Amino acid sequence: MPSCLIVDDSKVVRKLERRIMEELGYTVSEAEDGQQAADYCTGTKPDLILLDWHMPVMDGITFIEKFRAMDGNDVTKVIFCTTETDMNNIMRAIGAGANEYVMKPFDADIIKGKLEQIGIL
Repeated sequence: MPSCLIVDDSKVVRKLERRIMEELGYTVSEAEDGQQAADYCTGTKPDLILLDWHMPVMDGITFIEKFRAMDGNDVTKVIFCTTETDMNNIMRAIGAGANEYVMKPFDADIIKGKLEQIGIL
């Protein structure tokens, strides 16, 4: 069963993403910020990370930069799921190693479509 790490400071968003991913057959873990996600990823390599941009402690862009710098983390797919709409920031996220980008609000069909685009569904 593929694994997914959901990284978002909103409990409501994590709950929605968990439901979507479990319905798609993923085992799901959660982190409330980038630091919790980084700590989790030192011992576990998820197949997919759904990542928010704006979070306390460590934001999503800082997390992905650190995550991609770790050995063996080039295989994990990362999708930013955020309200950040500035094109420069979208390009920054892709440049830092994000495989896709989803604007909030989103639904199961949007997530499924992105997973198909990056070849993991």
